[in-house]
Amino acid sequence: MANFSIADLKALREQLGTGMSDTKAALVEADGDVEKATEILRLKGAKGNAKRADRSTSEGLIVSRESAGATTLIELACETDFVAKNDTFVRLAETVADAVSAAGASSADEGLAADASGKTVADLISEQAATIGEKIELRRVVRVEGSTFAVYLHRTSKDLPPQIGVVVAYEGEDAETARAIAQHIAMFDPAYLNSDDVPADVLDKEREIVTEISRNEGKPEAALPKIIEGRLNAFLKQVVLLEQAYARDNKVQVKKVLSDAGLTVTGFARLKVGA
Repeated sequence: MANFSIADLKALREQLGTGMSDTKAALVEADGDVEKATEILRLKGAKGNAKRADRSTSEGLIVSRESAGATTLIELACETDFVAKNDTFVRLAETVADAVSAAGASSADEGLAADASGKTVADLISEQAATIGEKIELRRVVRVEGSTFAVYLHRTSKDLPPQIGVVVAYEGEDAETARAIAQHIAMFDPAYLNSDDVPADVLDKEREIVTEISRNEGKPEAALPKIIEGRLNAFLKQVVLLEQAYARDNKVQVKKVLSDAGLTVTGFARLKVGA
């Protein structure tokens, strides 16, 4: 019988985030030597990385890092919620966020190339994926530049790490309202800061859609321009932060809340795991 206890099995499984049967088999093969069992699991995982390449990663977490003049959000994805809340995976996400932020990366590709104590983030993730036994990927990186930031990380489940992350760059002194705006963004997911930011092709496509809908409803041709403009304005109120109804009081728009608080939002970003 292998020289290890249930406590050894549990501790190694929690440390590496590996499955029960794989962990037990490694300890048996290593005759209870935890260090050797760890090596066995890592080697086994490395061989399985290629097989996992096509698997989906719908779980994970969001981590933020603030540096001089910028705040970075990363989405580190995995396959299961068991791994997403595992200490090893969480520590990996923290290390990756540090490296990505220090490198000033603004995309996943730049983040993967960032240095992490002498190796690339891509290599670090590959090594940890081999140990954990799941596909892990740095899915997204966003970097928001500014002078002052409000960051909000939201847990969709109390048992899991944050799965929605928002950073708001702003000018002004009201940090409480700035954080409330970050919470609003987490809930309502605006795509643009102001109407001028909406690309012309997006507006043109929406105009085509609402025009066709209005005509199919049998609206009079003479009334179409006004109807179409009204529906375009309704669209902007859905996708533009400043035009949205405020989460805490839907009778006022976000731009009014910001104005009353003496705040100017200069940029924002929102990430949601799997979205």
